Amino acid sequence: MRILSRVADVFQLPGFVNAHSHAFQRALRGRTEGADFWAWRDTMLELARGQTPGHVRTEYAAVYAEMRDAGYTAVGEFHYLGLAEAHSAVAAGAEAGVELVLLYVAYARGGIDRFRQESVAEYLRGLEELRASGARVGLAPHSVRACPRDWLEELGRYAAAEGLPLHVHADEQPREIEECVAEHGVRPIELLADCGCLGPRTTIVHATHADGLELDLLGQAGARVCACPTTEANLGDGFLPVERLLHRGIGICIGSDSNVRIDPFEELRELDGIARRQTGRRDVLTVEALLSMGSDEGAASLGLEAWPKIGIDASHPQLRGVDEPIYALVAGCSADVVAPAG
Repeated sequence: MRILSRVADVFQLPGFVNAHSHAFQRALRGRTEGADFWAWRDTMLELARGQTPGHVRTEYAAVYAEMRDAGYTAVGEFHYLGLAEAHSAVAAGAEAGVELVLLYVAYARGGIDRFRQESVAEYLRGLEELRASGARVGLAPHSVRACPRDWLEELGRYAAAEGLPLHVHADEQPREIEECVAEHGVRPIELLADCGCLGPRTTIVHATHADGLELDLLGQAGARVCACPTTEANLGDGFLPVERLLHRGIGICIGSDSNVRIDPFEELRELDGIARRQTGRRDVLTVEALLSMGSDEGAASLGLEAWPKIGIDASHPQLRGVDEPIYALVAGCSADVVAPAG
């Protein structure tokens, strides 16, 4: 990671890339949301029922503008509210000035009616409609809970043939793993590997409870993990085994997920803090590695080759008296140090 240029008290960096967002969940910020992940999920499903294309267009533009102000210049929207709403999300991203990749979700079972497609063919028709409209897209089987084996196999083949990103939730909660083992006899990431869904364009979202074999499979496939530390903390998901991923050469990117916080510096600081607590060491991740996780790794996860830069206000009080401001960003700064766009 390097400073790209400096003018007076502003220096430029690559923009941060938010590889996993559910923008509509921003409305849940501050609610008590129930005793655990599954109780929170019930509240989230009720919120999802009331979404309309017009509401998505307006509210997502505001959420993406908040992301842009925080330093995110590219976003992967993991979208399962419907096709019309997907088009609205794309329009909202353009309005807010972020590079949006619509991670269009395949949902065969569970959830609520509006999430689901009748068949993989119906899902792919929607994906191809979005592509034809000019939207950047990726495939997103929601999870092994939502997609049975035959869906996963077909989606894996399509993503590989078309060279598209494939994002999927996996190993976020112990119950999810238990249900997968009961149905398939293997853990979620093992199932994804068996179905041809792991490869260099694959991003596993969360992986907080992945075991050693699953991490080996990710490393062998060249897949990435998207960590969403502020959401994972808020929902009680657990901790990403950071050093175990690094040992296997698994790339890590970040996402704001439920948008309980929109601040890439906080996501990276949480990630660094997890690694330090797990190992008892302070040198697990360099600042350069963390900033790369916040930008380059996320861009690769979404299949982006270019995305807007950001400016950092070196005169901001949070950087007062700091000799090497780039090294202070993750340790002590919030998104307030991002200079206004333009």
